[in-house]
Amino acid sequence: MKHNTKIYAQVLEDEALQQFNEAMSLECNIQGALMPDAHTGYTLPIGAVIKSKEHIFPAYVGYDIGCGMCAVKLDIFKEDIDLEDLKQKIIQKIPLGFTKHKKVISTFDISGTTKIAQDIYNSSGKYYLGTLGGGNHFIELGVGDDKKVWIIIHSGSRGYGYKIAEYYMEKAALYDKNIKDTDTKIEGHYSFHINSQDGKDYIKDMNSALDFALLNRQTMIDTIKQILNNPKELIFINKNHNHAIIEDNYIIHRKGATSANKDEYGVIPGNMKDGSFIVKGKGCSESLCSSSHGAGRVLSRKEAKQKLNLDEFNQTMQGIVTNHTKKMLDESPKAYKDIFEVMRLQNDMVEIVEHIRPILNIKG
Repeated sequence: MKHNTKIYAQVLEDEALQQFNEAMSLECNIQGALMPDAHTGYTLPIGAVIKSKEHIFPAYVGYDIGCGMCAVKLDIFKEDIDLEDLKQKIIQKIPLGFTKHKKVISTFDISGTTKIAQDIYNSSGKYYLGTLGGGNHFIELGVGDDKKVWIIIHSGSRGYGYKIAEYYMEKAALYDKNIKDTDTKIEGHYSFHINSQDGKDYIKDMNSALDFALLNRQTMIDTIKQILNNPKELIFINKNHNHAIIEDNYIIHRKGATSANKDEYGVIPGNMKDGSFIVKGKGCSESLCSSSHGAGRVLSRKEAKQKLNLDEFNQTMQGIVTNHTKKMLDESPKAYKDIFEVMRLQNDMVEIVEHIRPILNIKG
């Protein structure tokens, strides 16, 4: 059986291509696409979209279930904000990196989830609401064409989603090795049948983590708005890029890819210097109605720290208020693909509505 594939990435490591080809060699995976920002990931490349029949793969969603973007346009201007003061207050109020809150600051409904998810939430997950995380997660303020300020946040389901993913990835490996169907037996590519109890449980808890991730971003936005004296919201966009969507007996897995259905609004970040793009989907069938989730890495984190230098990083970020240090060299704009070229490569998938240029960037 020949499966439909489309590769939009022009810069792609051999390992990422191997991961994609392994996934597409499975009988249940009937269509796949690699976005322009694709690069090597865990089991599946970051920037991959896989359509499967009757099988759901926890590793194709990844550890940070619901990781994604929120973009909020506010009825204020750059001149209304003391950016240095705002940076310090955000750092004081929002835990960054591996840290979490010491007390619960927002409530989350875990009814309808499994006991596994409930235990994860009650033991530690509840303290992660309203926290940023590390790596490429960020809080950014930028300005659009009319000079009004946007809050753009990239974060996910934190410790709650991570532990859910970890549990089900381990269980999928055991499940997959014990079933008679051999179609999904490639090392690392472990799945549940969607009608199995484990499959139903994963879908239930995955959806809970998606909701958690959204509430996490909303909680941080509310904190920042309070610091800014609660300006009026003009636009709110939420898009996650680590999920599985069930449509009849088919599952659309997106790992580091954003849905881009016809006229659907989305957010595609570039890097600390070049900001983010507000886009509108074109419903491209070849990309499984998807687009990139960002620029994508051109240097691994290890390579970036070996090859890049702080002086160049500092020069690149001139004019933008940041919290960057030498430890964040792996988040230098030069560690990423050219976002303008990435946007050009997905002209069939999305239309650019607005380019948001950064004035403040806080990394985890």
